[in-house]
Amino acid sequence: MPREMRESEIAGTVGAFAAAAGRARRAGFDVVELHAAHGYLFHEFLSPLSNRRTDRYGGSFENRARMLLETVDAVRAVWPGDRPLFVRISATDWVPGGWDVDQSVLLARALGARGVDVIDVSSGGTSPAQQVPLEPGYQVPFAERIRRESGVPTMAVGLITSAEQGEEILARGRADLVAMARELLRNPYFPLHGAGALGSPDAAPWPPQYVRAR
Repeated sequence: MPREMRESEIAGTVGAFAAAAGRARRAGFDVVELHAAHGYLFHEFLSPLSNRRTDRYGGSFENRARMLLETVDAVRAVWPGDRPLFVRISATDWVPGGWDVDQSVLLARALGARGVDVIDVSSGGTSPAQQVPLEPGYQVPFAERIRRESGVPTMAVGLITSAEQGEEILARGRADLVAMARELLRNPYFPLHGAGALGSPDAAPWPPQYVRAR
């Protein structure tokens, strides 16, 4: 059966994240992102729905955020200052009494103060009781609010499926970056077609083998 992590195990896990960031640096990666969303470990600590601890890692917002903030400090200590550090969060659990956007703003401020460059704003994933109102760009308002109220750049995700939609988000200042996932699985050449749709066909280079198809 699952059990609460001992504090020594938490410290060991923080160290393991830092060691992984060190390996990424030596391997030449350009960006590191800590995944604190979708019911994964950091989200389990952040959300009051899943965090039932009574020690210094549970209860108050500060306690629930402690493990993530300790990990950010440890990673930033080994990850070069000129390379971006992202943190992905679930802006809301979509469940009353759970993690919400107000807490996300507070967390973003704390993360920015510790050297996090971008907040990757997703949502949900920690409770089967979640009620998610799926529609195009449904998570963009969270990225917009967190960006506005925390002063930390954000990345918008979630049912963003066209170049025009992504460009509108950026042009209106609703987020600083747009990330797409499933649309790129459906259409691996989306960046090429998207650049053309936005009037910049040369912005993304075509593979030499495919230039005749252009």
